[in-house]
Amino acid sequence: MKVLLLNGSPHAKGSNYIALQEMVKVFHQNEIETEVIQVGNQAVRGCMACGYCFEHGKCVIDDLVNEIAPKFEAADGLVVSSPVYYASANATLIALLDRLFYSTSFDKTMKTGAGVVTARRGGLSSTFDELNKYFTICGMPVASSQYWNSLHGNNAGEAVQDEEGRQIMRTLAANMSFLMKSIALGKEKYGLPEKEERIGTNFIR
Repeated sequence: MKVLLLNGSPHAKGSNYIALQEMVKVFHQNEIETEVIQVGNQAVRGCMACGYCFEHGKCVIDDLVNEIAPKFEAADGLVVSSPVYYASANATLIALLDRLFYSTSFDKTMKTGAGVVTARRGGLSSTFDELNKYFTICGMPVASSQYWNSLHGNNAGEAVQDEEGRQIMRTLAANMSFLMKSIALGKEKYGLPEKEERIGTNFIR
């Protein structure tokens, strides 16, 4: 099994790195392969709503989004980590997620998702909620921990001192590992849930 972890911080070895490394250790203990991709330091623009992806199966902007797409498809789980900027996620990460989820047509049902957020002090809950919406719109079960998936620290040195936050990350990875393995067994025995033909309702016609 494999988990793809996206680090939405511009700092390669900052607080988000500390959080994700705690998770990586547990994933490896569960014999789950991991790949961490640095996103927050990349030049990623937002969606242009051009519709190119509907016809070609990929984004018209050939950048990190198209590189990540096949890795996302092959993964059993996705972890998205972001620092808090004005009680919201890093704009670079959001631009990438908007285009990644919109431009990929593969079925994401039952891929496990987890959002992770870091901050010096506040804005964690709203950012955590923002990240989880990408999973819930696609039929992806959201992994949880013993508390909201957050780590405090203005930098890596401070983040290491947040013992509770680091434990939350380890518990999250353990729960996510169990969930992915359980889903794999369920798919093997029962397959994926049958889907109705999608109904789209426009409020203004």
